[in-house]
Amino acid sequence: MPASRTRHLCSVAAALVLTVAGPATAASAASSDAADLREVLFVGNNWDGTADVIKSSGDFAKVGRINVIPDKDQRMAAINADPIKWIYFMAIRNSVGEGHDQFADDMYSTPDGRSVVVSRPSFADVVSIDLATGKINWRFPVAGYRADHMAVSPDGTRVAVSASTANTVHVLDIDTGKQLGSFATGDKPHENIFTKDGKYIWNMAIGDVNTALDDPAWDWTKGDRHITVVDATTYKQVKVIDMRQRLDAIGLKDFSDAVRPAVFSPDESKLYFQVSFFNGFLEYDVASDKITRVKTLPKNPATSEDRTTWVNDSRHHGISMNPAGTKLCVAGTMDDYATVVDRATLQEGTLVPASKPYWATVSGDGKDCIVSESGADQVTAIDFATGRKVTSIPVGDHPQRVRLGHVQADWNGPAGS
Repeated sequence: MPASRTRHLCSVAAALVLTVAGPATAASAASSDAADLREVLFVGNNWDGTADVIKSSGDFAKVGRINVIPDKDQRMAAINADPIKWIYFMAIRNSVGEGHDQFADDMYSTPDGRSVVVSRPSFADVVSIDLATGKINWRFPVAGYRADHMAVSPDGTRVAVSASTANTVHVLDIDTGKQLGSFATGDKPHENIFTKDGKYIWNMAIGDVNTALDDPAWDWTKGDRHITVVDATTYKQVKVIDMRQRLDAIGLKDFSDAVRPAVFSPDESKLYFQVSFFNGFLEYDVASDKITRVKTLPKNPATSEDRTTWVNDSRHHGISMNPAGTKLCVAGTMDDYATVVDRATLQEGTLVPASKPYWATVSGDGKDCIVSESGADQVTAIDFATGRKVTSIPVGDHPQRVRLGHVQADWNGPAGS
């Protein structure tokens, strides 16, 4: 509702005018804004510091590309001048970065389609980039030394970002970069999810995924890993869910309790999530607070059974669900495939070959699952209905997060790009 509606009106006549004209004006503005926007997919190329923008459905053709590190020289000068920052920068490169810098982890566009907000792990910050000019609107340094996964509120006005070395999640105003609040998490906060009503944020802490102590007997060394649920207005803790207890209750004592990517069912009664080292996923019933089903997916015979060779303790990393809630799509990261799974029966479909698929999301029209093939520098669309590959689109170096967003209708890249 416009702010003018909330003010004390000086006359009944003025009130009547505003009551009649207000909705029509608002509707016209909303219609005009929608007409000026184009839905797209943002693909973050983590190792080269770019984001490719492609059509959100259909042929997924390229729309434009963004440099998300236009301030690289300035940031590197600051890192080189600070021994502690330099140590962490190099640690990120040589551990989670697999010998590469991490410049584009997660991203969301602003509701007006004029900017994109990006978390940059190696620079330990979040920046807003003007899509017309390619210049930085604002920059928010996170606590600690690494920024990670983000989530956007349903109304598009707030972003939550994990500060993975500080065990903190910051919640920022998407337009200004101002911190609205923050909350403490378990060790190494990772995935964030806003509930669809915008009332709660779920954060999953994955612990230390960079040590070689990967045998189940050493799982306790990985840190305090739990889900933190907070009120999205006050940022106060509402609930803590430790999957260790839930896993032990069904005899899965050798399973890791590090919850990786996760997705809610449309009614948010069920959470489907992956855990470290497991080729498959689990179903968690929110009301009963129990794990209700476990799905083991096929292993690739060519995949080494040496857990220390699996990237960041992942075996499978990436899960999404079609809008109807009938199909899941799973990225079998270390097993080099993606597959669509029937939610009712948990029967997987065709194993679609994919090179180190790192993420799974849903196309704008809801028909396809989109996986990022980080080992082949492409994104691949898989039909939810048939489980078969539709097409692949080349992108930049090491694509990871893929997010739906909007740009201005006539946008095809920043000026001069």
